[in-house]
Amino acid sequence: MARAEVRGRFLQRNSLRLVQTNPTMMAENNPFGEEDYEQVAYTQRLKAAVHHTVGQMCDDHGEESGVTFSRQVIAAMSEATMKKCGEFAVDLELFARHGKRTVVNADDVKLVARRNRLLERHISQMADSLVSEKEKKKTKKTKKVTAPSNNSDAENDDSNM
Repeated sequence: MARAEVRGRFLQRNSLRLVQTNPTMMAENNPFGEEDYEQVAYTQRLKAAVHHTVGQMCDDHGEESGVTFSRQVIAAMSEATMKKCGEFAVDLELFARHGKRTVVNADDVKLVARRNRLLERHISQMADSLVSEKEKKKTKKTKKVTAPSNNSDAENDDSNM
């Protein structure tokens, strides 16, 4: 499937907008199916969480540097973050599909981050640490071999009595 098709499908799926703001009216006059309504509600909650997080980060950075950020700037940064994450999601899906896989793996994430050297280095370090932790757990499992018990000697002693 071409990149434009996947992006179009992603945008179509996530661009549903509800006009009414009253939740009871939304449920009654919902022009979309129940799944679409749930998807829109989920997307709105996600956008609100991203907006809140960006606002917190701007406040923290503003306190350190003595700069204040307007609501419009925070909203623009939040929207840009959501848009970029959507592009990343589409790219990850395409990379996995190109590799004839249905699951996104760490190599796909590294490919997405390839244009940002700092991000790529950070993701590579995290992936390497996860692999080393996994190997440590695997070696611990193989080393957990129970010591042989001496029950056979005890049974032989009992039989001689």
